[in-house]
Amino acid sequence: MPDRIGKAWQVLGTVLDPEVPALSVCDLGIVRDVIDHGAELEVVLTPTYSGCPATEVIEQSVLDALRAEGLGPARATLRRAPAWTTDWISDEGRRKLHDYGIAPPRPALPDGAAPIRIVRREPSIACPRCGSTHTERLSAFGSTACKAMYRCLDCREPFEYFKPL
Repeated sequence: MPDRIGKAWQVLGTVLDPEVPALSVCDLGIVRDVIDHGAELEVVLTPTYSGCPATEVIEQSVLDALRAEGLGPARATLRRAPAWTTDWISDEGRRKLHDYGIAPPRPALPDGAAPIRIVRREPSIACPRCGSTHTERLSAFGSTACKAMYRCLDCREPFEYFKPL
């Protein structure tokens, strides 16, 4: 039988992100730590960005899930530094995004480095449905601020791209 922290991680792996319900909060990489203080568990969360409207819903879902499994009492602590990055999305999370029809993000640049661009050119984003890189961006924003809208010019299907942060 797993220990209390191990069981908490298993439970948190079932808590879905409200904006991208194909991913758990663990797949997304926003659960940073689970600490057993004896009397209570502390779950450390890093929101995808400081103004994320789903933060309160995620906090409550995490606490409800732990309580439902008899692991409470628990509290959530928000840790905003270091800032969340799409590099924290697990490989399984990237696969789930693709299977859900959202192109997963490319790796972010290390340590905030910026590429040198002589000519601004959008990188090719592969269509999660047919795999073609013959795509075009329709909008810088999709259903949430962290996604952009694209269309595949081969299969003609629209899709969202999870932007790297």
